[in-house]
Amino acid sequence: MTVTRRFSLRSAVPPEGTRGLLLALLILAVLVGAAAFLGWQLSGLTARLWPQSPPYLILVYVLGLLALGAPLVARLFPWIVNWYYLLPALVFLAAFTILPVVLTVNYAFTNYSAQNSGGPDSAVRAEATLSADRRTLTLGEIPEEGGLAAYLKCKTKTCAGDTVVLYDEEASVPVRAQMAGISGQSIQLAQTVAETFAVTQLTRLNRYDRVGLANFREIFGLASQALIPVFLWTVAFAFGTVVLNTLFGLTLGILLYNKRLRGRAIYRTLLILPWAVPSVISIQMWKSLLDQQFGIVNKAFGLLGWAAVPWLGDPLWAKVSVLLVNLWLGFPYMMTATMSALSTINDDLYEAASIDGASRWQQITGITLPLLQKSFTPILLSTFAFNFNNFGIIYLLTKGGPSVEGQTSTAGATDILLSWGYNTAFASSGGQNFALASAIALIIFFLTLGISLVNFRAAGVFKEARE
Repeated sequence: MTVTRRFSLRSAVPPEGTRGLLLALLILAVLVGAAAFLGWQLSGLTARLWPQSPPYLILVYVLGLLALGAPLVARLFPWIVNWYYLLPALVFLAAFTILPVVLTVNYAFTNYSAQNSGGPDSAVRAEATLSADRRTLTLGEIPEEGGLAAYLKCKTKTCAGDTVVLYDEEASVPVRAQMAGISGQSIQLAQTVAETFAVTQLTRLNRYDRVGLANFREIFGLASQALIPVFLWTVAFAFGTVVLNTLFGLTLGILLYNKRLRGRAIYRTLLILPWAVPSVISIQMWKSLLDQQFGIVNKAFGLLGWAAVPWLGDPLWAKVSVLLVNLWLGFPYMMTATMSALSTINDDLYEAASIDGASRWQQITGITLPLLQKSFTPILLSTFAFNFNNFGIIYLLTKGGPSVEGQTSTAGATDILLSWGYNTAFASSGGQNFALASAIALIIFFLTLGISLVNFRAAGVFKEARE
């Protein structure tokens, strides 16, 4: 007779199976979420009472609430103690993965930028005087044309319910105040200003609002000037890198695996050095070597009577330079992977082929390459995926340049999708448009997902998983 044990939430024995795992994750997620929400509320309250409070105070609150909440939850669910080892992982997952994804998706549908940052616009402050009842502000002069409502960027003509930012003489701590209405060059506040605060200036609040699909319409509306050329080069760069690095690394790996080659240990050591040197150093070195005027490559061409090549100044040559430098950085990995894969092939196969009269080339094409195919498939797919978002070499070698006529200033000749989004978000040429960069990031995600699915299907990964 089989006895079925009923699970109780107050039991010390943890639940089993998928149901138990999901229940434990749900309880831990609620604990972390509640601590984060309450910590955020407490930090906001602290900021209002103590404006000079440090920003990291929210972290102190959250950790303190977690320390208090964990024993309380353990009293309610004694078995959850066995799952507390997941708590640090969930915290880091929420902070460094889930939160950035949520913010990126949220910003993609707003107009969030350096101009619309949600903070006060200190560049257009206006002198202001406060009335005796401390409820009315009068501007000496409106900094911009269009009237007071246009200057304050009010949602309505009366500005009722909108926010204005006030400064004292030191202008160290801005104070936000709600407006009840405007009249001419005067602002009526919803509440009186504190007696301890002497208003000398005011400015508007650069709010950011939801704009729906406006960012995506802008991207696809100007696709020929940025999205299409950048996407095509991204695919060409990733595919070209895979082809060049694989051919070069495969050839060297097969040659150096030959046990009859003298000094092959020395050759291996020398050829693996580009992989051992940090890529940041190698890329900066190549940037100096390929300098059109002072680089040693063009100096050598000059000694041979050849014309200098604009390696980094011409759109086509810049793309060639990126591929060549990436070849220098990537072929040692492919060479090492080839030699590791070759060590798994039985030598008896080559001996039998030699007895049958097969040449060295026939052995390579008939034995080596077919047996390496299965080992190299995941390597090639991962290499393509890595180089599809290989921001480092683009930024360090060319910074996405040079510029191309007919393309936007944020999409240079060697910009890939990721560097294009970076330029849009953080470069002055992109106006620090974080919302547009977030929309680009979402497009990159779906493109990468689509290409990965095609690659996996072509490689038969799904078929192998089903089997």
